[in-house]
Amino acid sequence: MASGANGGVVANEKGAETVGVGRYVEMEQDQDANTVKSRLSGLLWHGGSAYDAWFSCASNQVAQVLLTLPYSFSQLGMLSGIVFQLFYGLMGSWTAYLISILYVEYRTRKEREKADFRNHVIQWFEVLDGLLGRHWRNVGLAFNCTFLLFGSVIQLIACASNIYYINDKLDKRTWTYIFGACCATTVFIPSFHNYRIWSFLGLVMTTYTAWYLAVASLIHGQVDGVKHSGPTTMVLYFTGTTNILYTFGGHAVTVEIMHAMWRPQKFKAIYLMATLYVLTLTLPSAASVYWAFGDQLLTHSNALALLPRTPFRDAAVVLMLVHQFITFGFACTPLYFVWEKLIGLHDCRSLCKRAAARLPVVVPIWFLAIIFPFFGPINSAVGSLLVSFTVYIIPALAHMITFRSATARENAVEPPPRLVGRWTGTYMINAFVVAWVLVVGFGFGGWASMTNFVRQIDTFGLFTKCYQCPPPPLPPGVAPLPFPGGLGNITMPFSGTAGGTHLPPAPAPSPAHFFLRHHRHHSHGL
Repeated sequence: MASGANGGVVANEKGAETVGVGRYVEMEQDQDANTVKSRLSGLLWHGGSAYDAWFSCASNQVAQVLLTLPYSFSQLGMLSGIVFQLFYGLMGSWTAYLISILYVEYRTRKEREKADFRNHVIQWFEVLDGLLGRHWRNVGLAFNCTFLLFGSVIQLIACASNIYYINDKLDKRTWTYIFGACCATTVFIPSFHNYRIWSFLGLVMTTYTAWYLAVASLIHGQVDGVKHSGPTTMVLYFTGTTNILYTFGGHAVTVEIMHAMWRPQKFKAIYLMATLYVLTLTLPSAASVYWAFGDQLLTHSNALALLPRTPFRDAAVVLMLVHQFITFGFACTPLYFVWEKLIGLHDCRSLCKRAAARLPVVVPIWFLAIIFPFFGPINSAVGSLLVSFTVYIIPALAHMITFRSATARENAVEPPPRLVGRWTGTYMINAFVVAWVLVVGFGFGGWASMTNFVRQIDTFGLFTKCYQCPPPPLPPGVAPLPFPGGLGNITMPFSGTAGGTHLPPAPAPSPAHFFLRHHRHHSHGL
């Protein structure tokens, strides 16, 4: 690394409670700290302060999901949408705190054994391995990597969905090809130290977009005949809750962010502070858009689709595209590290060698984004099946088991604060988190989100060319055909004739139509 490449074992005058700094080489040569180049690099490139960690957490937490939260509000209703954002925001902050405690515990133990982390990035599965053994390592690695893989997929899908609203000359699938190639350039970003300027810019961009959504919706006013029917079915309700679970479960990269800090022990409250700021963005924007457009959001999972095109909306689209590139890098960088460790290149100092070695990681992400372009529903599926375990259940269980013995609790580097009831209160909170997320998030949420996801596949098919795109214009003199789903579900150009007149094929109804019909005929069940 260019500055401060100290050893992984750094003594601190405060004693055993503090954790060494351990710096990662980051594929760069050491430079003179007094040169203009090194100073500029330190300003824009080399981050490791508590502020850098806060920007990284806040920027990573509220990426493209900002555009799908109004869709979740249409499924949940206004009151439930607000309550679940506050509830899952608090729960996500708690489990991020647990991850930080486990990281500090693992690192302290290793440094007492004279471990050296100068050229090694600690990751979550290694923390589980060191504290609980290889079986926990394998489970954590599987869930974490799968979640980050699909998190990257979602960013690519979001890029294609957003750019379509300012340039519809290309379909969304083609835009996915283009942005897949652009996002592949993240292989050249060495580690989370190097996201200093990107994290700051990403949060500025998200802040603009959130307040644009809120202000533009209020200025637009409510559409004629607006309805706020949610919640209408159990499927839609729990699909909405799992999207919010996904929103505040973005701390799958917590360990890597902590490892990039100069003083990781300062991380404990950072995620909570980031969540509080994120709530100032998500609550006003989601509530305003839902107030203005109501049930129309059930068939428009991207909130930008309903707002009229203006220079302000185009600016929001462009800024979100840049931010999604940044978030793609956040999600992919831990995958790059895992791959490097697997093939034995993690300690390589050559930027080009490691960048070339990372490229195969991008290929399956690109491919999955083309197969499942369901912007919105895929967030809920990932939230219920992957986020529920990766960042809620596993950290809570790991903390309970790591400190189950009296000796472990007595020798803990960071004992729980009195505010949460010390060890007893912490155990009760962890047990509640595990039970709630397992039943509501994974159980009901998994059932609802997968039902909705399968409906998208049945309606649009895999490899759909342009998910939820507006229909092409009808030929002159031809009236639109009425059908339940609305013309917004047509994804392919017209083909074929009927009586010599060009007519559109009968599109499949929207998922909401299926759910509402199911609810009417089977009101006795879920």
